[in-house]
Amino acid sequence: MKFTDGYWLLREGVTAAHPVEVLDVTATDGALEIHAPTQPIRHRGDLLKGPVVTISAHTPMPDVIGVTFTHFEGEQPRGPQFELHRAVRGSGGCPPERHSGSQVAYDDEYATLTSGSLTLRLSRTTPWRLDFLAGGRTLTSSGPKGMGIMRDTATGAHYLREQLGLGVGTSVYGLGERFGPLVKNGQVVDIWNADGGTATEQAYKNAPFYLTDAGYGVFVDHPGKVSFEVGSESVSRVQFSVESQQLTYYVIHGPTPKDILRKYTALTGRPALPPAWSFGLWLSTSFTTSYDEKTVTSFIEGMRQRELPLSVFHFDCFWMREFNWCDFRWDPRVFPDPEGMLGRLHERGLRVSVWINPYIAQRSPLFAEGKELGHLLRRPDGSVWQWDLWQPGMALVDFTSPAARDWYAGKLAALLAQGVDCFKTDFGERVPVDVAWSDGSDPERMHNYYTYLYNRTVFEVLRKHRGEGEAVVFARSATTGSQKFPVHWGGDCEATYESMAESLRGGLSLGLSGFGYWSHDIGGFEGTPTPALFKRWLAFGLLSSHSRLHGSSSYRVPWLFDEESVDVLRHFTRLKLSLMPYLYEAARTASAEGVPMMRAMVLEFPDDPGCAHLERQYMLGADLLVAPVFSDEGNVTYYCPAGTWTHFLTGETVTGPRWVREHHGFLSVPLLVRPGSVIPVGSVTDRPDYDHADGVTLRVFGLGRGAQVTVPVGDVTFTVVREGDTLRASCSDPAAAWALAAGERTARAQAGTGFLSLELD
Repeated sequence: MKFTDGYWLLREGVTAAHPVEVLDVTATDGALEIHAPTQPIRHRGDLLKGPVVTISAHTPMPDVIGVTFTHFEGEQPRGPQFELHRAVRGSGGCPPERHSGSQVAYDDEYATLTSGSLTLRLSRTTPWRLDFLAGGRTLTSSGPKGMGIMRDTATGAHYLREQLGLGVGTSVYGLGERFGPLVKNGQVVDIWNADGGTATEQAYKNAPFYLTDAGYGVFVDHPGKVSFEVGSESVSRVQFSVESQQLTYYVIHGPTPKDILRKYTALTGRPALPPAWSFGLWLSTSFTTSYDEKTVTSFIEGMRQRELPLSVFHFDCFWMREFNWCDFRWDPRVFPDPEGMLGRLHERGLRVSVWINPYIAQRSPLFAEGKELGHLLRRPDGSVWQWDLWQPGMALVDFTSPAARDWYAGKLAALLAQGVDCFKTDFGERVPVDVAWSDGSDPERMHNYYTYLYNRTVFEVLRKHRGEGEAVVFARSATTGSQKFPVHWGGDCEATYESMAESLRGGLSLGLSGFGYWSHDIGGFEGTPTPALFKRWLAFGLLSSHSRLHGSSSYRVPWLFDEESVDVLRHFTRLKLSLMPYLYEAARTASAEGVPMMRAMVLEFPDDPGCAHLERQYMLGADLLVAPVFSDEGNVTYYCPAGTWTHFLTGETVTGPRWVREHHGFLSVPLLVRPGSVIPVGSVTDRPDYDHADGVTLRVFGLGRGAQVTVPVGDVTFTVVREGDTLRASCSDPAAAWALAAGERTARAQAGTGFLSLELD
């Protein structure tokens, strides 16, 4: 949201008041409280007018400093609030609790608050200035006319605004799953969830958090609408504003981008670890296609006959009767025996997913039930909020009510008892603001937060009934904290190369916003992909954290495209399953540290300027570089960072840093291994949930003399050391060591293609 008309003027109807000097500073309990007038104090007469901004500087954890600035403190507390680390908030959300390691100091020139390696420095003399310092340098600053109280005289709207300096060459990332350029500099971003597809500036998953490659990130602690101007109103500043009387933001010091994500997710929540079976191939009925149990069985049998490993079968919307979404009842006209059908699918070794959303159509029997029980969202006059978009007369479940959450969860528990294993939690973006929530939440703040309550409810019922480590959803909408309830997918993309590329940008952006796992509709959702596009998207999809075949009006079984599509799907599915020892450790890292499985290149190589803007390639875990092919012909250009990298599929090497041009057939894709890496390769290629250490082969790439690499695989840890031209491996589990010995022969047989022989200690 812009307030100025160029450098000198405000926009028509806008007034502004900015802190210009420090009146006083108080140090209490490891925090600073500052009173800052918005006009110079020249004499006592200037003490008779305002505004005066009240600023609190506080620290919830090392290397994180929060700034809360307030105009009128008499505003009623408004919920909801993000669920932050328990040490961050006090009762009712304010004041924030302090972490015991913070230090405050002040003299006539400066007041400082230090948390770990991060220091906030307040200038007590004019001009107004807040600096954030670490490692002997200034990370960012709030300078004159940065922080401000902004009013729209025409509407009476009252905004608080902050501007933080953007250094020369600094790139900004994150702000949720956004499908435009990965680097957000120059963009206007409104944090407001919307059902807008993947081809617009709107986003299903908004997070008021941005990450920089300059050693810091910023989290704005406001669950409602936050408007960001990323070098777009003031080109050397990142601006954010909210319509409120109080605004809190946190500056998070890394110094590396990975460190920033670790600390941000420590503050807002780490992703749960999805079950291993969820990393296999998912196949869907698609959306508006016609299907029944016979159709489903034909697809699954077709996959079996063609030796295509399948892990999850998904039933989309029409498992329920039309105009009844949701009633959580199988349509008896096409699925007369759901328990028997689910049992038959389980006998084939499959998990089952079904589609749900948080809406109740008027025709659904649950509408009358929910209305009578008070579980549906209401207007201020007490009537149920309804409209005809998506489902005629639909209402929303009011997840602010514990009773409504229990009611909704009970319907899902009945499906789990039938044999359903997980849920695709669709929608949750179009949340109205002309409503009255059960718990009194502010409608503007609930708009984005609704998806958090919705997906938490579903995830918790899965965890309760399926057990710890077995819960997984396929969610479309999200906000800060939603990363705790994986998995998330990219939403409605088109069957085009352009949409394939924008989907990747969205997934990388989401990973830089604290989300650990991400998927997308292979082949595109809207439209039917050409055979060539489908095959290119298969390689990308199977080298993503989660892999699903899903469309809108057409099926996604590969033999409907061409026979080569069957071969391509088989090849890349087996490749992914063989990589599960490596991939599941990357998943564990995402859960333990908040570092995503699919990583923008800047996350792994923040000191390489060539990686700052890369958005058509990524790292899958720490050691595999993937560059999807975005053309029928197979021509691809990618950037190779420093060192000698090895093509995983061929053993050919590429030495960087340099740009590389290659041509790839449909059974190939640039998949390069980082120099000095050891990739554990599993012995199973028909399922993802196996003992990853049993029969594992350690493939060693470019390990330097004297180098040592530790490779965790489940509960087993291997250590590989190069001594001259010999590799020696030891293992924490003697039983698993024999599996390594078998793998040793595989490695030795490939000598000369980038691998070295292994000797077992």
